[in-house]
Amino acid sequence: MSGAPINLNRARKDKARAKKRAQADENALKFGRTKEQKRTEAAEAEKAARHLDQHRKDE
Repeated sequence: MSGAPINLNRARKDKARAKKRAQADENALKFGRTKEQKRTEAAEAEKAARHLDQHRKDE
């Protein structure tokens, strides 16, 4: 025998968790954005909002 018996349900669930974790890591690399990209996009959105507000007509 090779030591203590293993719980097959736990082994199955551990394998599924590892598969989901690997998929999540792959998606993070594929679709994730860096902190610098998020900052740049936020700054561009703020600039666009200011630009629109400056061109708004007052009644």
